[in-house]
Amino acid sequence: MHVLVTGCAGFIGARVTELLLADRHSVVGLDNLNDAYDVRLKRWRLDQLRSRPGFLFRQLDLSDRDGLRALFGPGTRGSQAPLDAVLHLAARAGVRQSVENPYVYFETNVAGTLNVLELCREFAVKKFVLASSSSLYGTADRRPFREDANTDEPLSPYAASKKGAEALAYTYHYLHGIDVTTLRYFTAYGPAMRPDMSLFRFVQRISEGQPIAIFGDGSQERDFTYVDDIGRGTVAALAPVGHAVINLGADKPVVLLDVVRLIEALAGKKARLEFEPRDPADMAATWADVSQAERLLGWRAQWSLEDGVRALIDWYRANRQWAKDIRA
Repeated sequence: MHVLVTGCAGFIGARVTELLLADRHSVVGLDNLNDAYDVRLKRWRLDQLRSRPGFLFRQLDLSDRDGLRALFGPGTRGSQAPLDAVLHLAARAGVRQSVENPYVYFETNVAGTLNVLELCREFAVKKFVLASSSSLYGTADRRPFREDANTDEPLSPYAASKKGAEALAYTYHYLHGIDVTTLRYFTAYGPAMRPDMSLFRFVQRISEGQPIAIFGDGSQERDFTYVDDIGRGTVAALAPVGHAVINLGADKPVVLLDVVRLIEALAGKKARLEFEPRDPADMAATWADVSQAERLLGWRAQWSLEDGVRALIDWYRANRQWAKDIRA
């Protein structure tokens, strides 16, 4: 297949691109390499991809419609074959940051998604996979969260922007017959993960003997899902479904303080905890019902939390010379 991956230098996008290339698909990767977080992480991920056969990278923003159109045209990949699918993983992510700057979230996650969908329509791309988020689920939804739960009360601008992207994807399926799979990711983690996420911050600060901020009392629960499992599910989502929204989560919610204790044990160092008020944009708990992923994609998470956290710690130690200076 000839596949376009937006956000290919992102945490999930880079892993998905690796898996596609390993399966001998050709990939056009797009990323604007913005400074939403330390760009050294994005460049490190991109360096793992550059020498791989079948990979072509373009630094491009989703707002550049002419630049995007050039990627959809014949000959982009060194052949006249059209794109078979678009994996739209580029996004502004992060709940707390979206409260501070909601505009950029809607410019990227809603308007950017519209630009990509319009080109899928124009160039008759048959398959569109959208990266969405478990942040859409609200406080009134029963756990484990099912895809048919009410998502009309998002708790953050980030969640609202993803809700808008999901609605657009359905509209283009309905009007133009594009086969659409929307994936709601649950707390992805692993090597080279985003530094604004809790597990990177915990590993870095425990390793460096720095204090960790815990927002609330630490009893909140997250359905931590290892990036390789997320990547496998995303590639599996290339299968035709018509239109479907699918959770990708480990189906094993874990208390935040228990994760801190696990990192302490694996890193061989004690954490210094500092408790701060809970952020109202944060969910108290997440938990994915993955029965739809099993039924439609034959997918279920395979990595244990202990093995995944160990892999993250090993990556941090191997890259500590520069990773210790990343602002988390």
